Formats: sequence, C-alpha cells, structure tokens
Amino acid sequence: MNGDGESAAAAYARHVNDGLARLLSFMGLDAAAVRAEGCFVWDEQGRRFLDFLGGYGVFSFGHRHPRIVAAVTAQLERMPLSAKILFDKPTAELAARLADITPGSISKFFFCNSGTEAVEGALKLARLASGRSRIIYAENSFHGKTLGALSATGRDKYREPFLPLLPEFTGVPFGDATAMAKALDETVAAVILEPIQGEGGVIVPPLGYLAEVRELTRQRGALLILDEVQTGMGRTGYNFACEREGVEPDFILLAKALGGGVMPLGAIGGTPEVWAKFEQNPLIHSSTFGGNPLACAAGIAALDVLQEEQLAERAAQEGEPFLARLRKLAADYPDLVKETRSSRSRCWSHSRSMRRK
Repeated sequence: MNGDGESAAAAYARHVNDGLARLLSFMGLDAAAVRAEGCFVWDEQGRRFLDFLGGYGVFSFGHRHPRIVAAVTAQLERMPLSAKILFDKPTAELAARLADITPGSISKFFFCNSGTEAVEGALKLARLASGRSRIIYAENSFHGKTLGALSATGRDKYREPFLPLLPEFTGVPFGDATAMAKALDETVAAVILEPIQGEGGVIVPPLGYLAEVRELTRQRGALLILDEVQTGMGRTGYNFACEREGVEPDFILLAKALGGGVMPLGAIGGTPEVWAKFEQNPLIHSSTFGGNPLACAAGIAALDVLQEEQLAERAAQEGEPFLARLRKLAADYPDLVKETRSSRSRCWSHSRSMRRK
C-alpha cells in the first residue's frame, strides 16, 4: 500500500499506465515487489518468486550482490554524483578496467545510463568518424525504443506506430552474409548487430557470420557496431559474445549487467581511430548523469565479480547440463515447449580470442 492506502496496482492504473496495470493483473502479478536477493524476489504478500527473467540481462550477478552493494554504499558516502568540473576517479578506473578486457584495440569509453543511450551515441559517433550516413541493421533485431535506436531496430511491432522513422536505415536478414554483402556500399557508415538476437528470441547466427560481416565492413570502409547490451559481461560463456569468433568491432555497446544489477549504467567502447574526431570536439556528445561516480563504482565491482568469480567460465560449464535438461523437458512436453535455444547451441567452442591493445 502507498502512503494514502492505495495499492501499487491501483496507483499504477491511475498515475502510471492503466494498460500495464491491467496486463500485470491479468498475469496474476498484481502485487508489489518489496525485496530481492540472489535469484529470488519477494512481494508484499510474502510470496517468493524465482527470477528466471533476470531483468533481460540486468541481473547476471543476481539481485543485490553483496560486493557490488558494498561498493555503491561506500561511494554514496563519498560522492554519488559528479560536479563535472574535476576528473572522477571511478569513471577513469572503470574505463581503464574495460579497456583491459574488451576485444581488439577498443580502449576509449563514453558512459551513459542505458543501452538505448549507448546505441544513440554510437550511431552519432559512427557517422562522425566515417563521414558517411547510412546504417545497416538486422531484421528482428532490438536496439532500443528512442527514435534513433528504434530506426535501427527490426521489430515491426515497435516501429510501425512511430513511422516514419529516421531515413537512411536499411534492414537485412540476420545471419545472411550474402544479403549483407549486397547491402553494403560506399554510403554505409556502420553496420549494427547483436551477436545473438535477444529480444527477438535468442537467435544464434550461423558460426562464422560475425567474422564474415567484419571482413565485409573492412572491405567496404564501413564500421562495425556490436550491441552487447544483453550478451556481454559473461552471459554467453565469454566476457563478450563476439569473442566466440575472435571478432574485433569498431564499437562495442554495454549496459544492463554492467551496472551489476544495482545501478543504471551504459557504455560505448571504441577504438582510438573511431574516437579521433570525437576528441577534437569532446562536448559534441554528452550526458548529465552518464559516468557518475555511483554507477561507475557499481561497474568496477561488477568487473571484479565477473573476473574473480569466473562467471563467464562457469556459464559455459554449467550451461551445458542445464541446456540438456531443458531439451529433455521440450521432448517430454512437445505441446508446451516448441524449441530450446541458447548461445551454446551452435557448436560454440570455449576459447579466448587474442586481444591487442
């Protein structure tokens, strides 16, 4: 109940979104969440839920991981938000830590608050760096719901209510390198892809697809943006899913789990080459709250957990027997389960790509 005695569901219906309130009530989820820890969430009625959704990749470290909460609490006592007139140590440290583990020569970072913001910024920086305008995206993809990110999203149910979207965005079938080759020409600034399509249904491309696209972009002088908002931070058995094929993008986009399940945090990572024009005018793209000390403290702690608890390796090892059991459930209940898919389902070999810095 809120302070006036009104339930959260009623308050949502009156003041947030009645359609959302009705949908959650129809699903039997009309109670308010009041506590979360590990893989569990509790509602105001004391019911405990096993969180299989995981915030669409936000809670890769679980809810309220104690090391991440402690880091954020300590930073809160010092300085939660930046004055923006001096350097911030947590921002600098997080950027340096990410540079150590991101693929290829990615070593420059811009911090924001969400995956959608990371996509928006990367689209701008790709046009700035390339001097070109066209963007190629994959059909069935999801990169966000702001106008620019939506223009690069291949999901009609999100796009159609807002047409016309931004011009010079071209969709091609996901996993089809031949279609990509036909679409790529000298007008293309960048190709933006999810290594594995997340919201589109955990769609894993054929082995070798990302490497083919990387080679095509190099041949045609276009940049490659990999959206690892859902696939990054150890979720696929690698720190970043593009390591599967040793692909080194020009831009890598992170969010969700980067904030450790405690703070909103997004990042654009880029190579020194694509960052050069941005550095000539460093205020051409900015964010009031992006890279704030509180969020960056969460990001640093999240990287500590990722590496010290070997989460990527554990995801690879423990994912295989879990997937086998899911496949058995699908076989036992074919009327209920159509198919099981995972990032390990197309002969992924667990090896690390070479990185150059």
